[in-house]
Amino acid sequence: MGHSTGNEEFLPLNIAVLTVSDSRTEETDKSGAYLRDALIGAGHNFAGKKIVADDIYQMRAVFSNWIADPGVQVIISTGGTGVTGRDSTPEAVAPLLDKQVEGFGELYRSMSFEEIGASTLQSRTLAGLANGTFIFCVPGSSGACRTAWTKILLPQLDIRTRPCNFAVLVPRLLEK
Repeated sequence: MGHSTGNEEFLPLNIAVLTVSDSRTEETDKSGAYLRDALIGAGHNFAGKKIVADDIYQMRAVFSNWIADPGVQVIISTGGTGVTGRDSTPEAVAPLLDKQVEGFGELYRSMSFEEIGASTLQSRTLAGLANGTFIFCVPGSSGACRTAWTKILLPQLDIRTRPCNFAVLVPRLLEK
């Protein structure tokens, strides 16, 4: 596990943000803007932001480019995790993953339940690793992004979080 000694200094990670939407623009993308501002505010490096249509192949192209980029350590996507016919982020991402972080969706829905009740069942959040890059797929509402960021991602992407965190694992993700 990613055990922290508690003596580490903050380690900024390079994080990219992908908004999955058929209708949002840079001007109307509140969720992507929130994630960008939140990660910068936490001291991380902003590695880029894109908006892509809810199309499996367009999403895979963006994810694949970032996964192949050694300058991107984390990808956070927002949107496309629901159950409608166009919601296809989990289907786009799952085949790209080397490993899934199985508990991410359960933990997210548990925390989201406190805020929106049983409606959280409609969220198919997903997380995993691909080529040493962490990928987190969260719902598209700004409230959902805030929940995922503040309650899970912010502490797990901080090397100082004890007893363990994802950030401390980054140098070891490509071990064979």
